[in-house]
Amino acid sequence: MDTSTDVTGTRTNSTGVAVLISVAAGVLLAILWSFEFVDSVIGDNVANTLLGRAAKTTPIDGSVAGLLFAFVSGFAGTFTACNIAMAASIGPMSAAGAGERTGLLRALLRPLGAFAAGMVTVSAVYGFVGVLLGERLPQLSTDVVGSMPVRLLQSSVVFGLVGLAMVYLGLASLGVVRDVFAGRPTARVVALGALVGAFLIGRPYPMFVKLFHWAADTGNPLYGAATFALQSLGNILLVSVLFALLVLGSRGRFLRWLAGNPRRTAVITGTLLLGLGVFTVVYWDLRVPSLFGFGWFPAMPYN
Repeated sequence: MDTSTDVTGTRTNSTGVAVLISVAAGVLLAILWSFEFVDSVIGDNVANTLLGRAAKTTPIDGSVAGLLFAFVSGFAGTFTACNIAMAASIGPMSAAGAGERTGLLRALLRPLGAFAAGMVTVSAVYGFVGVLLGERLPQLSTDVVGSMPVRLLQSSVVFGLVGLAMVYLGLASLGVVRDVFAGRPTARVVALGALVGAFLIGRPYPMFVKLFHWAADTGNPLYGAATFALQSLGNILLVSVLFALLVLGSRGRFLRWLAGNPRRTAVITGTLLLGLGVFTVVYWDLRVPSLFGFGWFPAMPYN
């Protein structure tokens, strides 16, 4: 009996199941997602509470206030559809941390640092360029194509590309396609951070658009870079705390559990990336356009 063939067949079957479940979960999440709940009920209330004022309507009254608004509005937007996919970073960061052999703190800080470096590089560059271009960017436009705002067309393009990249990374982790980051878990984390930073390039979240207008009005590209970097850091605050709790709260046992079974690490990483990547593509390239008469998508009674 050829046991190696049996093992290969079993692994192939389990990979197929993981792919199907991840894709189905991503599509289902896109159908069930309530943007009004996460944007208004969660996002607005969090920002209003932390700032002590109506975040959407109260003007930003200075450079320091703008920096504070950037971080707080980023944190408030944690669960929005233009940011929730950053939760997939838990898998790659854990995989990178599991490879560390020089201490628990390093296993925590190195993946977080790599993730933040990739993210801040993209968001800061976009903030710099965004202030220079200002109203010429579709993201700040009030024009429409048919009935769909131009800024949402930019969102659909950007999030579609980011989502496809996440799908690829997920399939690569599961061994379905070639993994360009094989043996380089830290590089994978940097790349994922860059994708999360790119969320700002398409983000239509009202508080971010308000911040963008404020930064553009200052005419200072360095200030734009700083505010956009803080916005991104606010976006990942919760997932960073969760990762720290997994690492420090378990005293490294979680990372050792991952390191003890590479296949387990690949499945956790792959399913998170694939599922949330599918969600991002389906939500922004199918559901959002359907709201403006471009195609059809299932609608929930609460949307």
